[in-house]
Amino acid sequence: MWLREAVATCHDMLSMASPLAEFEHLVLLAIMRLGDAAFPPAMLDEIGDRTGRPASRGSIYVTLERLEDKGLLRSVLKPGPPARGGRPRRYVRLTRGGEAALRESRDALLSLWDGFEERLENA
Repeated sequence: MWLREAVATCHDMLSMASPLAEFEHLVLLAIMRLGDAAFPPAMLDEIGDRTGRPASRGSIYVTLERLEDKGLLRSVLKPGPPARGGRPRRYVRLTRGGEAALRESRDALLSLWDGFEERLENA
C-alpha cells in the first residue's frame, strides 16, 4: 500500500513540475469527458467536434504515450467489437495525477483570464 501511495505522490509531483501543453490539456479533457469509452478515435472526434480543429491520428498516439510516461493516464488493451474482427482497442483513463494536472492548468488559465471577460465581449 505504501508503495502505491509513494508512486502516486511522485506522479503528482511530476505533473506539477511539468505544465501541460495545449494539446495534452485537450487530450486529458477528452478522456475525462468520454469516461470508459475513451479510446484514440473517439478522442480525436471529441477534440475535433469541440474545438473545430481536427487532430491527426499520429499526434494523439504520441501524446498518449507522453502522458502515460508522465503518469497522468493509464492505458489498457481490450478486445475490439466483432465489426473490427476483434482487434484490440487501447482504452485510457486519467490517474489522480492527470486530474491534478488538469486542475492546476485550469486554475492557472482562469487566473490569467481574470478581468478580461468584459474586454473581450466588447471587442
